[in-house]
Amino acid sequence: MSLTRTDAEQFARVLTESLPYIQRFTGKTIIIKFGGNAMTDPALHESFARDVVLMKLVGMRPIVVHGGGPQIGKLLERLGIETRFVGGMRVTNEETVDVVEMVLGGSVNKEIVNSIHRNGGRAVGITGKDGELLRAKSLSQSQDSSGMEDIGLVGEVESVDTDILTMLANSDYIPVIAPVAGSIDGHTYNINADLVAGKLAEVLKAEKLILLTNVPGLLDADGATLTGLSTAHVEDLIDKAVITGGMLPKVTCAMDAVRGGVTSAHIIDGRVPHATLLEIFSDEGIGTLITNQTMGNVVGS
Repeated sequence: MSLTRTDAEQFARVLTESLPYIQRFTGKTIIIKFGGNAMTDPALHESFARDVVLMKLVGMRPIVVHGGGPQIGKLLERLGIETRFVGGMRVTNEETVDVVEMVLGGSVNKEIVNSIHRNGGRAVGITGKDGELLRAKSLSQSQDSSGMEDIGLVGEVESVDTDILTMLANSDYIPVIAPVAGSIDGHTYNINADLVAGKLAEVLKAEKLILLTNVPGLLDADGATLTGLSTAHVEDLIDKAVITGGMLPKVTCAMDAVRGGVTSAHIIDGRVPHATLLEIFSDEGIGTLITNQTMGNVVGS
């Protein structure tokens, strides 16, 4: 079907307006945490794959870190293995971590890789174990209302070796990373994908850290999306209990990344088709922007 003149003009305008963003971000590393509805809705999954393929084709260096909690939960249920959470983290024993590694490093990781391939890109799926990308250490306890409780093989990032990522990012391939890592004592650990994405962004001094969520971003008391926030402003919102609950780990991860040298962190709504491109290729963006200083109208914010 041919375009009308109006459609053609609008299409041309969108292409030309994207040029400043392409010029600004060519050669820049952008870490994207892929999770939530964007992973489980087939249409959103495909739109995300097209986004990262386009980013790579115009010269950006996207690196994808993914979660997979719902998929892990479904397989554990099928296997008759009890799932229990403490402080929002899945209690992970030896039996459970085998399932976690199989789901994250296997089916989920390869589904994302295949989606990128279907949309014309080239991707390589790895876990934190590959190339010793990540070394984990135990996040051994979590505080809940009953006190301190052991949560098993749940880890945090102890160290990062970026050699394999540098090799892939300098090639035609898009790295797709499952947040599973080994430790110096030989254990396998399940690590929160937001934490892995934030740590990689910090170590690689990424231009952007983008965290896809199931909400529009950080919201004020009236439900309006907050953006253009400094880390100091975010700390104030935490102190005033505007930011609470499940959003706290994401916000903390974003602030740590920015303080560690990442230019900006973005918490965006992954339920919006092509959310990643909309965030990169528009002044206003579609979520919450966090930087080290209060921002006005910033290109690509």
